[in-house]
Amino acid sequence: MRRAFPPSARQEEGSGLPPGSGSGTDRDEGRETLRTEFAFELPRGYVDESGTVHRSGVMRLATARDELIPLRDDRVRENSAYLSVVLISRVITRLGTIDDIHPGVVEDLFASDLAFLQDFYRRINAEGHTRAAVTCPSCHENFAVDLSGGGRLGES
Repeated sequence: MRRAFPPSARQEEGSGLPPGSGSGTDRDEGRETLRTEFAFELPRGYVDESGTVHRSGVMRLATARDELIPLRDDRVRENSAYLSVVLISRVITRLGTIDDIHPGVVEDLFASDLAFLQDFYRRINAEGHTRAAVTCPSCHENFAVDLSGGGRLGES
């Protein structure tokens, strides 16, 4: 039997972080609002035709339609690995100065950037936040980092 939780508890359950430490919801005058867009910064960046590098972007929460429509795409039917390309292109709303994100843009990303976006997609859609629990390799202290691009890991 599944227990019912209030939305904020459900999002933070299992994150290893205390409730209220930054879920995908915000409270405004006693009213809960859902955060639907999340900023990110790519590790390497998308290089457009003119050589401009685009690293900052915004990804929105996926809808059921976003996950169903790519299954009808012939490219996905021929190669199931293409699913993530089509899906990611549907939920990125901006990448640098580019507003028209289509599968061709995602195809031209570096592999490390695509892997980052796949993980980012999973975090915001399945876990409801952009935090990751990490352990310092030197002192073995556990803490959380925000993967949404508020600075690069290892930099101050």
